Amino acid sequence: MDTLVRTQSNPVLRKLMDDFQQQRPIRSGSLIVSVFGDAISQHGNSVWLSSLIKALSPFGLDSRLVRTAAFRLVQDDWLYSERVGRCSYYSLTETGLLHFEAAAKRIYAPEPVSWDGKWTLVFPTLVETGERDQLVKELSWLGYANFGGGILGYPGNDRVSLDKSLRALKMQDKVAIMTARSEEVASSKSLQALMRECWNIDELGQRYSEFIERFSPVTSAVATALTPEESFQVRTLLIHEYRRILLKHTDLPEGTLPKNWAGHIAHEMTANIYRAVHKKAKTFLRTEMKTVDGYLKEVIPSYYQRFGGL
Repeated sequence: MDTLVRTQSNPVLRKLMDDFQQQRPIRSGSLIVSVFGDAISQHGNSVWLSSLIKALSPFGLDSRLVRTAAFRLVQDDWLYSERVGRCSYYSLTETGLLHFEAAAKRIYAPEPVSWDGKWTLVFPTLVETGERDQLVKELSWLGYANFGGGILGYPGNDRVSLDKSLRALKMQDKVAIMTARSEEVASSKSLQALMRECWNIDELGQRYSEFIERFSPVTSAVATALTPEESFQVRTLLIHEYRRILLKHTDLPEGTLPKNWAGHIAHEMTANIYRAVHKKAKTFLRTEMKTVDGYLKEVIPSYYQRFGGL
């Protein structure tokens, strides 16, 4: 209860936490993935389950919910567990790390990615009917959209992430990959229509606008003296909600997006809030969350490259 009382001392944070707890269902598994990807993976990728339960209690997740969600994430190959004595320690699997790393390239990007008009097209030539849903789901994490006829497309040429995903699925020899190019991108009404249909631009714009409205008050709140625990909570909710939008969105070219695209505003706001709270949040992680060797390790050097530099 002491943790909950401290959380309620800041009205802006209290509203964020209340809004999260009123979601139905509370997606505890998704929140745990956000914590592991954003934080635990940067501090050695292992945490004592009891520490995780205590840290997530103010979010409305009790011990049963966290244990059940962690068990399901193990079954889904997102987490693996290790038992040492009577204590259980959890880490992201290689699959879990691969998924979050793909999202992290966009979450923590220094600025919107420019585009040269190139497309990567994936044709599921030898993929069995029963495997196609799995392929679509996996590549959607990378931002691919279904163009119909089984063809998946992405406005870019990131073959590294694509090849990793295909190897994980053991489908690297079952698909044909081609590169295409759009001509006169900015003036192509048909291309803009394609983007709106395949990536639900209008719906995404609305979700970004709601995200901005929800977290704009945090910008002024972080200027006050947040505790390390409160900073961790702000950072966790910020990345969790932002990541959920990015799961439905990829780095679309500038010429195909509406003017004053809300996604760019949301990204800049996320970067500013993250920079303001990350140091104290890191203090909370290193003093309150434990692994088998004691408290969490110092962050890996690449952590400081997030958002173009912390």
